[in-house]
Amino acid sequence: MAETGPYLAERLRVEGEKSVRFFEELAPEDWGRTIYTEGSRWSVRDIVAHFVAAEYAFTLLIDNILQGGSGSPEDLDLNEYNERRVAKLNADSVPELLAKFSQYRNANAQRVESLSAADLERRGRHPFLGVAPLVDIIKLIYRHNQIHQREIRQALAPAMNSIEDGTTPT
Repeated sequence: MAETGPYLAERLRVEGEKSVRFFEELAPEDWGRTIYTEGSRWSVRDIVAHFVAAEYAFTLLIDNILQGGSGSPEDLDLNEYNERRVAKLNADSVPELLAKFSQYRNANAQRVESLSAADLERRGRHPFLGVAPLVDIIKLIYRHNQIHQREIRQALAPAMNSIEDGTTPT
């Protein structure tokens, strides 16, 4: 299928809903489990905060590119940005984070739905992709979450398996 605004908007909506369901189905003890051990050692809860921060940043990035801007600053330190933005969400509860994520994702889907083919070909800088067409940046929005969710599943799998077979994870 052609990567039109409506198609990409639907992908954003569907994948956003899948993300929320994924997190809602986790056990309470999973929220504090450490998934990433570099930097600030992100837990599952921190990754949800990262989803919120990233989704909001994508709103700004899309708007910047559509308005003729160059996208993210060349000197943006993505790791530092992520650490800072996640820390600012420390006071939010998991339900609040999931609600914010849904709100920002729906706003992005609505924004993307009306984009023309010419809009989707506009180029701007993404801190991970570099200079890329907006269509690729939009696809990365939902793929980004899929990658993190896969890593969470992999990290939680030993604990989940040990609960099922009665052993203790190492």
